Amino acid sequence: MSKKYLGLIILATISLGFYFLIPVLNESKSVEQEIANAPDSTSVSIEPVEPKMLYGLVVDSMVVIEDKIKRNQNISEILSAHNVSSEAIFKLASISRDVFDVRKIAANKKYTLICDQDSLKTAKALVYEHNPVEYVIFNLRDSISVEKKQREVQIVEKGISGVIESNLSITMSELGLSHQLTNDFVDVFAWQLDFFRLQKGDKFKVIYEDKLVNGESVGIGNIKAIYFEHFGNDYYAFHFDQGSGVDYFDEKGQSLRKALLKYPLEFTRISSRYSGNRYHPVQKRWKAHRGTDFAAPKGTPIRSVGDGIVVAAEYKKYNGNYVKIKHNSTYTTQYLHMSKIASGIKPGTRVRQNQTIGYVGSTGLATGNHLCYRFWKNGVQIDALEVDLPPSEPVKEDKMEAYVVQRDLLMDKLNQIEFKKKQQVLASTK
Repeated sequence: MSKKYLGLIILATISLGFYFLIPVLNESKSVEQEIANAPDSTSVSIEPVEPKMLYGLVVDSMVVIEDKIKRNQNISEILSAHNVSSEAIFKLASISRDVFDVRKIAANKKYTLICDQDSLKTAKALVYEHNPVEYVIFNLRDSISVEKKQREVQIVEKGISGVIESNLSITMSELGLSHQLTNDFVDVFAWQLDFFRLQKGDKFKVIYEDKLVNGESVGIGNIKAIYFEHFGNDYYAFHFDQGSGVDYFDEKGQSLRKALLKYPLEFTRISSRYSGNRYHPVQKRWKAHRGTDFAAPKGTPIRSVGDGIVVAAEYKKYNGNYVKIKHNSTYTTQYLHMSKIASGIKPGTRVRQNQTIGYVGSTGLATGNHLCYRFWKNGVQIDALEVDLPPSEPVKEDKMEAYVVQRDLLMDKLNQIEFKKKQQVLASTK
């Protein structure tokens, strides 16, 4: 082969090599440029992973078991089933006495076990939810301890209106309102209105505090204001504290409270009224009925209608278990047919208004569960629902200016609520 052809071949080979080499060099430069532009590995920040928390406890890599307390179940039975020794349980029960008595654990309350991921699921903590706000942590980790905690409670002021179709309880229930709100509502106007004789078309507005935990209602706070229209008459109630505790007053500052509560039970049904001649369902004859019968489920708490001294607390053939209370030189009340008398209630005991003194039952001469409530004025039995008691103290003169300001503010809020069935209005958040 001549030198001329050999030179051409060598030149072609070199050119072809450059053709394939240039992209590789370019790619290499691109990679180098990316590396150069990349941030220093030492400056890269790694976000820490937040541990999973429950009731303030770290539960990563733990087994969480949720359940409800069964009837007659106790803390020993729950913990022993999860590899907790009897010695540890005894110690836990001992140190918890000043925080929460484990004997008060109640059926149907929620509890949560936090356990190791071993084959025995050994419990490291037990959380008992005493109520929607309070819970108790029984810690079994490094050292045994007991702690009571509370969830954050948000108070939201709400306003709602309703029109009576049959009775107050049904109307409020249809509006999605709680039984407790109905009871508190009745207590405010107990001496101004007969809630057992309302008429269709009566209507109301109420502003109240709703207690929320994680957005869910867990109870009712204070009623702030009420408007009630009954037989065409207007009734108002305004919440005000003049230094001796919350009370309710009308638009003129007169107290709506009386020395005694009107009803010895929370709002319920009257099954038989005071009468001079009633057919007795047990004795099968007509006779005077010197009391008012309230029908209620067995075990319903019975409350003293006022402060006083217990003069009788015993069982008798016709009265069954009963309690009699002398409130002052004028008024005495009696509560019959209890399933049982409350602990500590005995002759000579001083009781406070609204204190539980016993529980509804059917002992003595009774055909069903109810309370027979009797009332004496100056030693003479009278109709408890018809007695006219003196009111409590009105708004004091030096507090009237502050009361008027609060009354007008609440009146404006009441006026903003329209009469719409089953529609709740959010007024404000505290």
